[in-house]
Amino acid sequence: MKKIDLYIIKKFLGTFFFSLILIIPVIVVFDLSEKMRDFIERKAPVKAIIVDYYFNFVPYLVNQFSPLFIFIAVIFFTSKMASNSEIVAILSGGVSFKRLLRPFLLSAGVLAILSFYLNNFLIPDANKERLAFEEVYYRNKFRNNAHNIHLQIDSSTYIYMTNYNVDLNLGINFSIESFKDGELSYKLLSDNVRWDSVSNQWQISNYVERHINGLNETINKGYTKDTILNFKPEEFRRRDNFIETKDFFALNKLIEEEKFKGSRFAVDCEIEKQKRMAYPFATFVLTVIGVSLSSRKVRGGIGLHIGIGLLISFSYILFMQVSATFAKNAGMPAMIAVWIPNVLYSVLALYLLKKAPK
Repeated sequence: MKKIDLYIIKKFLGTFFFSLILIIPVIVVFDLSEKMRDFIERKAPVKAIIVDYYFNFVPYLVNQFSPLFIFIAVIFFTSKMASNSEIVAILSGGVSFKRLLRPFLLSAGVLAILSFYLNNFLIPDANKERLAFEEVYYRNKFRNNAHNIHLQIDSSTYIYMTNYNVDLNLGINFSIESFKDGELSYKLLSDNVRWDSVSNQWQISNYVERHINGLNETINKGYTKDTILNFKPEEFRRRDNFIETKDFFALNKLIEEEKFKGSRFAVDCEIEKQKRMAYPFATFVLTVIGVSLSSRKVRGGIGLHIGIGLLISFSYILFMQVSATFAKNAGMPAMIAVWIPNVLYSVLALYLLKKAPK
């Protein structure tokens, strides 16, 4: 590794972390000003605000805006090198542009590994404390608005309820269907099902059950019935952002469970998993775009490069958020929806790389 490589790596990583130090406090101040009223009304302890919330909020914030910070860092110090004619001097000395990219990509690799670790291990643990704090001191009481709930609770048994009241732990219009060799073998219809926290069982009220064996059928009716079912009331009182508390291995396990149950959360879990993979890869894409864009000395100087860089980085973050909705609302596979921005911006990176000064 030559001195110029170490110089670029030092500039890249130094500018990146320096931009974090400058921008993060500003965002924290705006967030605090927005939530201060809720913190005061709910009497949130100062220590809890600082330790439980903001110490865990900062890693989450860094992860969300890492593409922006990386792009700003690359644009800023590369434009400065170009305006000082350092890029021209390096290329004139016989160093190819591809060789010039090596320290940039090495730095991007370090940040990509860091991003992967933050996404899949550190931030999920931090989110547990952050979201727990928000539930007590910031968010309104949770209401389950899901209707026509269908779940598969084992390989041959399915349940249904029109809705679930989290305050009463009560499911309305509850039914169970079991199948054997592809044919219905058991069905239960009831007015409701309620979780009994004392016996840790479900209590079914005003039910009619059918046992089917070929052409023979037995019908039983009753007022109440206690039973053990393979689902818990906690599954109905969790917000969508509970996915953010799962680390890499727990998230993969959760995806399998939600797919097995046919839950609507399966798509959200897949999107979260793909985002955690796409963001580290975006580090390389945005680095190549930033270097290719800002390595040419132009009349507008650093200001023009930073303006264009901010536009591209914000458009990437916006595109990433919008594309994910295609998986939720249009039935597009989560992998395709999440990776579309990376694919399109990779094409842009290759085009700018081709047009970069040689």
